Amino acid sequence: MSGEPAQVAMTDDALTIDILVQSPLWQREPEAESTVMRAVSAAANRLSTRGGEVAIVLTDDSAIRTLNRDWRGFDKPTNVLSFPAAKTGGEMPAMLGDIVIAYETLTRECSDEGKPFSHHLAHLAVHGFLHLAGHDHDNDRDADAMERLETEILSRLGVPDPYVPRDDA
Repeated sequence: MSGEPAQVAMTDDALTIDILVQSPLWQREPEAESTVMRAVSAAANRLSTRGGEVAIVLTDDSAIRTLNRDWRGFDKPTNVLSFPAAKTGGEMPAMLGDIVIAYETLTRECSDEGKPFSHHLAHLAVHGFLHLAGHDHDNDRDADAMERLETEILSRLGVPDPYVPRDDA
């Protein structure tokens, strides 16, 4: 895994996706960066996102636990956190925000739910990107809408509906 910033070309303006690998645990999944790139690109295309920059941080439970405690008041690890950037004007592409994904929680959920690593990683990347774009799941109506959008985007990537329980889990 390179950890080098990468760009995904969009239909008009380019969306820049920077992937930063902050934990050596991610070396166990050599396709993680390309999975994240495809997932975020699919979400951006679906939302017709033009330009901008998003940073994806691939980290571990310890780091995400600190972020979750400091920013959300929950002293425990979580699978994904999104940090939308403040809205700004100007000619330079806007920073959309950061998405942070924790390796151990992701792999634990894959095991518990019987999901392939790449499918669950794609789901978390799409979920995080939708938060950056202003979607949320604070109430049932918004949660249903966000889940439908996630499912639609993931189906374009060949990922089954993440909200349907698997029989073999």
